Amino acid sequence: MKIHEYQGKQLLREAGVPVPLSEVVFDAPAAAAAAKKLIETTGNEIVVVKSQIHAGGRGKGRFKEHPDLGGVKVVKGAEAAAAAAEKMLGSTLVTIQTGPEGKRVNRLLIEQGMDIKRELYLGVTLDRESGRNTVMASTEGGTEIEEVAHATPEKILTETIDPAIGLGGFQGRKLAYALGLEGKTARTMASFLGKVVAAYDELDCSILEINPLVVTGDGQVLALDAKANFDDNALYRHPSIEELRDPEEEDAAELEAKKWDLSYVNLDGTIGCMVNGAGLAMATMDIIKYFGSEPANFLDVGGGATKEKVTEAFKIITQDPKLTGILVNIFGGIMKCDTIAEGVVSAVKEVGLQVPLVVRLEGTNVELGKKIIQESGLNVTTGDSLRDAAQKIVELTQ
Repeated sequence: MKIHEYQGKQLLREAGVPVPLSEVVFDAPAAAAAAKKLIETTGNEIVVVKSQIHAGGRGKGRFKEHPDLGGVKVVKGAEAAAAAAEKMLGSTLVTIQTGPEGKRVNRLLIEQGMDIKRELYLGVTLDRESGRNTVMASTEGGTEIEEVAHATPEKILTETIDPAIGLGGFQGRKLAYALGLEGKTARTMASFLGKVVAAYDELDCSILEINPLVVTGDGQVLALDAKANFDDNALYRHPSIEELRDPEEEDAAELEAKKWDLSYVNLDGTIGCMVNGAGLAMATMDIIKYFGSEPANFLDVGGGATKEKVTEAFKIITQDPKLTGILVNIFGGIMKCDTIAEGVVSAVKEVGLQVPLVVRLEGTNVELGKKIIQESGLNVTTGDSLRDAAQKIVELTQ
């Protein structure tokens, strides 16, 4: 699950991590009022108007309707903030992470201007190679960390976090000095790192990224940006975080799948997949690619799916406008083949079938499942094996 920058900063603020003063707004008059309040509080006329979407690269991005305007605008005065907000709100921002279709901006963050001396990068995430959470830091703040990793990997510093003791004080100091900080600023950075790591752990994040992390002219260390993603499997422990979800920023089909406890990810291909078990789903997508096509989705109905759940899963798949065919691949262990067959037949009768459908069943109650499909009267092709089924659906869609 992803959240907006302003929400991430609020969570950091609650964890004791210093962040700039800011306020989220949804219209131009509110932007003017927020900017005026910041100017009166700080005595600084410079404010920053920041688009809030679930994508990075906003500063370098451009609006389709206003090609000369980026997703982050530094302005002077409340009137200028309102003018920028008027253009940004309701417009479509295209960044390196949104793709050419871009994303509509529905909210903005009005933030105090800062005297920035240095821009650094900080991230905490799971290193799957070591199996431990890891802190990443770099002197190359404000740029895409992927670009840094590709061009100058030696500029990315890492410290592995011991799960028993957390980030050691010596590790925080080591990173601070490696980033070129000294004296009080280095000590402040070490404390800052400890608080960010604690927040990452406490909130069950999958990534917590601050880019840029800034050092101001008077030596303060602040989070000028905040990207927080969360482990969906841990959200039951954080109902307050679940409430931060923005449905407008998420795929409608994926949201619908969550309601039915389905593991669904929308992809760019054209062949829909309904499978039980994540490993089998991956194998199914691989063999579709092997025969020359592309999967339209990852959908795992799980081991304990009901007829109703399977029906809803099928409906979700068929909503994809790119769809040219569907492959149902079930290996029945806990999940029974007849349950899948009943769900598929029910869904097809309810929503219709506009594209070829190939069904491969194997395992518990397989003969009953095949019988249900055969006696349904539907135009369904059966596959004797995964290879056979994948080859048939690719041929049918071509």
